[in-house]
Amino acid sequence: MFQVEQKKTTTRSALVILELIYHSIVRDLRKNHRNALMGLALNMLQTVIFVISFFAMFAMLGMRGAAIRGDFLLYIMSGIFMFMTHTKALGAVVGSEGPASPMMQHAPMNTVVAITSAALSSLYIQTLSLVVILFVYHVAVTPVVIDNPIGALGMHLTAWMTGAGIGMILLSVKPWFPEFTQVASSLYSRISMIASGKMFVANTLPASMLVMFDWNPLFHIIDQTRGYVFLHYTPHTTNTPYPIYMGILFVMIGMIGEYYTRQNASVSWGAGR
Repeated sequence: MFQVEQKKTTTRSALVILELIYHSIVRDLRKNHRNALMGLALNMLQTVIFVISFFAMFAMLGMRGAAIRGDFLLYIMSGIFMFMTHTKALGAVVGSEGPASPMMQHAPMNTVVAITSAALSSLYIQTLSLVVILFVYHVAVTPVVIDNPIGALGMHLTAWMTGAGIGMILLSVKPWFPEFTQVASSLYSRISMIASGKMFVANTLPASMLVMFDWNPLFHIIDQTRGYVFLHYTPHTTNTPYPIYMGILFVMIGMIGEYYTRQNASVSWGAGR
């Protein structure tokens, strides 16, 4: 009776959605740990453990000479950063709220907001971890010199986009085949440990082995990243457009699949899970 009715404009609706995405991002960041700084520290620790493990493996196997001429640790980190960004974006989107989630019963919440906030929160935490680790390495160990930082940042965003796109495809399948989605997500992450090419230089691979990795957009992303990071390395067997186009394709397929699933979603799908 005494409620003032406000006219909904396009600008107002956009601001409401952006505010909702912001609060959803904060919720996603605090989902795993209530302390945001502790969550960042745990993510950084995971990345550092990866770096130390690969450094020790390369040192024990005597493979340091096969790396790119330049900072050896930066060579390892360039691959691990892209791999972590890709797989974390995939996992965050797959784990976001689906159409049958109780959160979807609260307007104006919807699956688009849930997916966007999950993807952006993953990008935020991975980018912040990358910056902090590189800053500490720059100050405490040796100055970090990146030949083309803009290009490297572009590959970082491409790794995130492709991971989020694959996550959207799996998320659209999740309500129909939840067990398959979980297995497929884990299997893809395990395969990418090898197929991403972060453990070797793409230019040194023979043609017979190259076909085993060339299908993977992450393989192209990591190799192109090293081309942007190191002055004395020019990728010859990979390219930049392929992962970008594949990322766009993944996102489009994921949007179509998510729309179809949302239209046919049933609240009973979420019962007992």
